[in-house]
Amino acid sequence: MLGRHWMLLALETFSAINMSSSMVELECRMVSTSLVTGKQTAAASFTATGKQGFEIRCVKRKSLLEVLANELPSGTIRYLSKVVAIEESDFYKILHLADGTTIKTKVLIGCDGVNSIVAKWLGFKNASFTKRSAIRGCAEIKTNHTLEPKFMQFFGKGFRAGVIPCDEKTVYWFFTWTPNNQDKELEENPAKLKQYVLNKLEKMPSNVRSYIEKTALDAFLLAPLRYRHPLELMLGNISKGNVSVAGDAFHPMTPDLGQGGCCALEDGVVLARCLAEAFSKEPNTHIKGKDEEEGQYKRIEESLKKYVKGRRWRSIDVIATAYMVGSIQQAESKLITFLRDNILASFLVSLLFSKSGYDCGKLNSS
Repeated sequence: MLGRHWMLLALETFSAINMSSSMVELECRMVSTSLVTGKQTAAASFTATGKQGFEIRCVKRKSLLEVLANELPSGTIRYLSKVVAIEESDFYKILHLADGTTIKTKVLIGCDGVNSIVAKWLGFKNASFTKRSAIRGCAEIKTNHTLEPKFMQFFGKGFRAGVIPCDEKTVYWFFTWTPNNQDKELEENPAKLKQYVLNKLEKMPSNVRSYIEKTALDAFLLAPLRYRHPLELMLGNISKGNVSVAGDAFHPMTPDLGQGGCCALEDGVVLARCLAEAFSKEPNTHIKGKDEEEGQYKRIEESLKKYVKGRRWRSIDVIATAYMVGSIQQAESKLITFLRDNILASFLVSLLFSKSGYDCGKLNSS
């Protein structure tokens, strides 16, 4: 769900992609437990929501990216090519890369992450900080772990943690909290970072906590949680001419629904479908030169507007819901904590399932 791992809650889109058979299919169930009271606060399954045909898997980002990259022709991807500037040239965009080279393109889709140069070119501000941070890690076990195939969540006063088996010998976990000024030194000291997490999770079941203890120090990663304010997406230009954005460049969100990577995949499906329509239209054979280029430019522009129309409100919905869920689940207020554990727990869990059960459509086969 955070960083190097994603929890894919709906994988119908990937029916043609062969993921590793060793990856554990999680039981379609999520269990939430309060570390304040020690009681289970909620449990939910997909079958309870009436939705069928879902899989839950914890997927390593590296594995997923390798699978997607292997589907492309050799040489399609150019690595170490950071964009530093964008220049307009008639109906094209000229990309200036950090190594001094340039690329001329008919369509520019910024998938360059939360600090996107393309998003800034479109007029977006830097992603906002939530004041929350996340520590995440992955325990590589020599022998098979003993965890059940479930996604487990644990809540305390001002923090939240989750543990997910990824395969038979890999366990992924995360810990989110609101750091204070005294916590700043943790970033520079992995040993203190590890001990801080273990101290906070002292009431976690020992058989679960042990996998955090077994995580190597260099596998502890700390990062602030950021998001794009929904109002920016309501009023901003998500596309301009032949330029748009996708993934974290479009909709950075907090990881509280596990939908950041999933929404990026949805973007890809909708974007490919819209651009395919633009490029599949037969050009007018009587139009040549600049007029032909202008016609294609306008078709691309309209296809990106259609893409934005299909993705704007879905992105706003998930960003706002994730922010709200994270704020409640990580609350320090006694009142909010009481409501979370005794009244809102099942509702919050149901949001995870309902937001993941989104159908972005299919790619056209032709």
